[in-house]
Amino acid sequence: MKAPHRLQTLVEEGLIDSVVRQLMSGKEAMVFVVRCGDETRCAKIYKEATQRSFRQAVDYTENRKVKNSRQARAMAKGTKFGRQAQEAAWQSAEVDALYRLAAAGVRVPQPFNFHEGVLLMELVVDEHGDAAPRLNDVGFTPQQARACHATLISEVVRMLCAGVIHGDLSEFNILLAADGPVIIDLPQAVDAAGNNHAQRMLLRDVANLRDFFGKFAPELLATDYGAEIWSLYQAGVLATDLVLSGHFERKSTQVDVGSLMREIDDARAEEAARRLRMATLSP
Repeated sequence: MKAPHRLQTLVEEGLIDSVVRQLMSGKEAMVFVVRCGDETRCAKIYKEATQRSFRQAVDYTENRKVKNSRQARAMAKGTKFGRQAQEAAWQSAEVDALYRLAAAGVRVPQPFNFHEGVLLMELVVDEHGDAAPRLNDVGFTPQQARACHATLISEVVRMLCAGVIHGDLSEFNILLAADGPVIIDLPQAVDAAGNNHAQRMLLRDVANLRDFFGKFAPELLATDYGAEIWSLYQAGVLATDLVLSGHFERKSTQVDVGSLMREIDDARAEEAARRLRMATLSP
């Protein structure tokens, strides 16, 4: 097929030889199957922010590093340059996460190149050599569901040990390759140590896995891997070879209502004093 405009530059520069077909069009990108020498790969073309249904929520972009303070100020002000910088940071977040996770041994597509908003990476295939399906298009026996769920829980742990949380993990962004599940779509990945919403995102990712595979193996619905994983991470003892139980006992502590009310009263008194000072200083 004729190369789309965004891929033509890669053809001209010899990064790809030809475009085979469009593989999919999602909420934030289009993916094409391409030929690079003797290899078949895929090229992910990121959509412009105005064309995406997935918004760069502040929960995901919190504490993401940018190249310099000028970019940070422009992004905060929402200038045209700032929006362009924010868009570039959003796209490069997936590239950075892929390289980081691939180096840590996480089951993600191998990235090869990133050029002008196009990510060139491994094409994940099934046992027949065709593009691997997403989990939501696959049916599982209870045994298969338990095995695939266990593999993905291990991958979530491996990701967290590498300091990364997917942030949007579900059956829609996991491919079933010939040798098992592969995690994809990482532009919203967050830094586990630098994002205040990291715990909530990890728990949601793990809950999504539980709920999906629980449809095939109902006993998984009673597991609580998310809380167990986060507790071990916070304690500094999480490791890729750690055997998890899938259960977590939450400690119930009695609330000291009297102490809580005193803190509220103190806060009210401080606010009243502040207002009084402001009124006194006003002309």
